[in-house]
Amino acid sequence: MTQKRFYLSDTDKKIAGVCGGIAEYFDIDPLLVRVGFLLLVFGLGGGILAYIVLWLCAPRRNQLP
Repeated sequence: MTQKRFYLSDTDKKIAGVCGGIAEYFDIDPLLVRVGFLLLVFGLGGGILAYIVLWLCAPRRNQLP
């Protein structure tokens, strides 16, 4: 059984691949994830910080050995 891991998306990215990576991980439409981040940005204000943290901490698929 392979272990499921979160990576930044190389194929479905608009800015950094965070939303595309989350969508690939949960096997959902990336548009839903992007709308969710927009709701976090305008609703609670934490979406920008969460996006930046994920961008800096999440690895790209081709960076791992």
